[in-house]
Amino acid sequence: MSQRVYLIDVSIYFFKYYFALPDNWWSEEGNPTAGVYGYANWLKRMLADLNPSYIAACFDESLTTCFRNDIYPDYKCSRVLPDDLLAFQLAASRQVTEALGIPCYASATHEADDLLGTLAVRAASKGLEVCVLSRDKDLSQLIGCETAQLWDYPDGIPMKRAQIHEKLGVWPEQVVDLLALVGDVGDDIPGVPGVGVKTAAQLLTHMPSWAEVRSNIPAVANLPIRGAKSLAAKLEAYQDQVDMAYQLARIDCKAPLGRRFSLARAQVKRAQLRQLAASLGFPPSFAEV
Repeated sequence: MSQRVYLIDVSIYFFKYYFALPDNWWSEEGNPTAGVYGYANWLKRMLADLNPSYIAACFDESLTTCFRNDIYPDYKCSRVLPDDLLAFQLAASRQVTEALGIPCYASATHEADDLLGTLAVRAASKGLEVCVLSRDKDLSQLIGCETAQLWDYPDGIPMKRAQIHEKLGVWPEQVVDLLALVGDVGDDIPGVPGVGVKTAAQLLTHMPSWAEVRSNIPAVANLPIRGAKSLAAKLEAYQDQVDMAYQLARIDCKAPLGRRFSLARAQVKRAQLRQLAASLGFPPSFAEV
């Protein structure tokens, strides 16, 4: 048992299997359950391999109701709410997660990223090392100390600060500044036109935060960056948009958790797991943990 907490970005792993697996599993009501089956087996493998004492899973339930929609109504406007069949699988995934003894968190006003950030801060304050299980680059913001990790388990390697800097060209605390400048197509966050990741990373090498850039935009024109004068003009024209994008991209690490704070792994609820296996159309061996 380690003194590290593993914080799971559930959507990443559920949708990995939801889109990859054929509909070979069906619930008693006739709903497809392949996404649940793939995610749940990933979860069981992770528990067996890592044997964590401390763990939590965060679910996304704030599409269209997130506080970011109040800031920018078009935030994530290209995404659609889950239909009944998908909603069934997402709810079943949470039931399985809880049956495996993992504390679960969700919010109608905050995203899983915010819940992960809040849990990471609280875990670190209690002396736990933090490992966020995800491949979402936005969560690089949370790798604020040398012991923290971002890991797309079981693929790749756990990334610490140095690896994130090598991959993105900025330090974890600058990721929000980078996203504010270039935007995020997946979340419908607008970026400064013509400013890509490479240019934004170069800018943040010389002026390490958007706040510093904003306080002295004319100085950007004199930086040793290709097209510096044009970049300064764009930043001047779009500074209010970057301010807004910064608010959208920044992870809120003071999100309401909606339940009693706990990171302790509980005992597996075997009877509940057997019942879920039967109702979701999984083989009896699924309940063996």
